[in-house]
Amino acid sequence: MTKTPLPWWLILILILEILPMFAGPYAAINLPRFLGGPEAETLNQATFIYSNRNIAVGVALIVAVLLRSAPMLFGLILVRLITDLGDLPTLLHFDLITNVPLVVGIFVFLYYIPAVIALAYLWKQMTQRGADPV
Repeated sequence: MTKTPLPWWLILILILEILPMFAGPYAAINLPRFLGGPEAETLNQATFIYSNRNIAVGVALIVAVLLRSAPMLFGLILVRLITDLGDLPTLLHFDLITNVPLVVGIFVFLYYIPAVIALAYLWKQMTQRGADPV
């Protein structure tokens, strides 16, 4: 397996991708309102589904970073991007955000744009090295 170079800016993006995968579940379990809205006082199945999904992807991302595997990183970042593309509209639809401009800005500038930049870099790495990009 060919190891992919991880420049400092990609490592920063990967940190931005990985940290919420653990911080989100921690907040959801310790602060039920984080996931269930202002009236949520207890944990429910959605909290555990959300937490398990995020922790699984977070652990897999860490393994992909350690392996420096462009195809694995590409796939996991794509999964995270697709998930985030669904999370923001869900949060907006169910009125679970108190500061909409801040949360939209966080998603756009800390999730969406960095993910697209990372995906473009990883795609280039895979195609230049002759790896099968899919």
